[in-house]
Amino acid sequence: MSNSFMGEGFGGRRGHGAEGWPGAAVWDAMEQLRGQFDRKAGTRMGRGDVRAAVLALLAEKPMHGYQIIHEIEERSGGAWKPSPGSVYPTLQLLADEGIIGAEESNGRKTYSLTDEGRRLADAAPDQPAPWEAQGARDTGRATALPKAGIDLAQAAAQVGRSGNPEQVKQAVAVLDEARRKLYSILAQD
Repeated sequence: MSNSFMGEGFGGRRGHGAEGWPGAAVWDAMEQLRGQFDRKAGTRMGRGDVRAAVLALLAEKPMHGYQIIHEIEERSGGAWKPSPGSVYPTLQLLADEGIIGAEESNGRKTYSLTDEGRRLADAAPDQPAPWEAQGARDTGRATALPKAGIDLAQAAAQVGRSGNPEQVKQAVAVLDEARRKLYSILAQD
């Protein structure tokens, strides 16, 4: 498994004798946790979803590409962050279709709906934005819980990288306690 959220600068952990490192078990557990969430919390949406999201946002106000990406990520609770490689071609396609227009200012293109785009947006007022449709089905499994787990994994990895042996020991105790508390939540049913 890749150490993508930590980079490869972790002293070449894989295959270079790191198994003797005191926090190796913590690191491996955190990698497993991250892998579980990566599989269950899919962040890919379809092409039509990018188009619908862009149109929904531009119906509210003009924005530039980075704002669109940021707004989608924020409104989806971090569950969906479209790549520039999906947003910018969508913007270009919408401009080619005459649905949006672009105005350049300070080296940035700000996109807004054309009259045709406004008619399209007005014709489908009850259509939920893609992040709303996702949110209606989400019970925390696809957004909040995986994000919290990944944040926890990153904090544990930071202690593993920077902490002394006593700090690593304390971190292991905190993680053990957190695990027990999580299982006790399930036991309440």
